[in-house]
Order: sequence, then structure tokens, then C-alpha cells
Amino acid sequence: MIEAHIHVLPGIDDGSDSVETSQKMMEILQQQGIDQIIATPHFYAHREQDVETYLAKRQAAYDALGRPANVRLGAEVRIEQGVSQLPGIEKLAFEGSDLIMMEFPYAKFAPWMIEEVYNVADFYGLTPIIAHVHRYFDFFTADQLKRVLSMSGVIFQANNEYLETHKERKLIKGLMKDGYPLIFGSDAHNLGSRRPNWDLLVKKTKSIYIEEAMDLLQRHLD
Repeated sequence: MIEAHIHVLPGIDDGSDSVETSQKMMEILQQQGIDQIIATPHFYAHREQDVETYLAKRQAAYDALGRPANVRLGAEVRIEQGVSQLPGIEKLAFEGSDLIMMEFPYAKFAPWMIEEVYNVADFYGLTPIIAHVHRYFDFFTADQLKRVLSMSGVIFQANNEYLETHKERKLIKGLMKDGYPLIFGSDAHNLGSRRPNWDLLVKKTKSIYIEEAMDLLQRHLD
């Protein structure tokens, strides 16, 4: 079992606020059957000096956590205009893989957003993961969301809590039924309102869909 989306590194973004919190989050994940964790702290190009500065902060947070062997480093990259041309952007891919997690901005849809994703894929030979695809209902029209879902060569990620609202549940169940490339993640940030919740997914989602998601991830991580 692989946790592919979590803000577990301490003090680097709005996720874990301390080493102690991170350790407790990892303990919960272990209890919920997670063997491997991909840490995905937020990367906002407009907030960072450059990619190298971000990588140094990420490494410091990983070092503070004791460099756990079951944690790979990655990022959740906000899609911004020009992000595909940012020097070193390819270094934000999941360690040892061709996967890069990208998050649409919580704003009205614009065609350049999809262009940035395709540019990252084409320029660097990476496979984009579209983070928590079910969260964009409030910002995209149905037709715009269909444009996102029609993107080729990408993987879609659903947060485990997709089950909590009817619209999100309907969308993700439709993707699973239709065989879209789909993976899951807790997108956990803390021990409270956004705690690791793989117990919810395992309880409410057919095991075959979870197994398919894990197989898809593992093929890219090997």
C-alpha cells in the first residue's frame, strides 16, 4: 500500500507543524496498512525563490524527520503560467519515478492550465498526476471538467474523502467504472480535520479498485 499524496514533512507548508506530528501521522498510516509514503509538500512557484531553494527546504524537513527509509520525496506543484519553463521543475517528480503531481489552481478554468501540464509532460518526459480531481467542481463548469478528464497521458488522483459528497462520489466512481488511470491519497495535513484516512477508503471502496491503483503506482515507481 502506497500513500501518494500527503503533507507529512514538518514545517515546510500548511501540513505537519512538527516532527512529533509527522511521526504520529506516519504511525497512523502504518496502522492503516501503508508501507510506503510519498511526501508531497506544496510547491507554489510565485512563493518560492527558485526550485533549488525549495529542494533545500524539503531536504531539511526530511532530515529533521530522520530520513525514514519508507518515505520518498515528491511535491504537489501548483499549475501556474510559465511553471513548465521554470528551471529545475523536473526535479519535483517523485523520487525514482517519472511521476509529477500537479494541482489546478482554485480559480476559473483557462486553456493555459492544460497547456502547462502537457508542456511538463512533453519537455521532461514526465507523467503528470492531477491532484484531487474531484475538488474542482466549484471552479470549473461541467464541460471544463470534461476537458480535464479527457487529457491523455495523465493519471488522476482522488482524495480518500471523495465518498463524503454526492457529486464527488459520483465522479470518482464513474472514473473507476470506466477504467481511467486513477490513484488514491489521503492528502493528510494534520492529526485533526485532515488526518490520514485510509481506513475510510478501505471500508468504502471495492478492494479491486485500490489494488489497481497500487499496481499503477508501482509500475511507475519501480
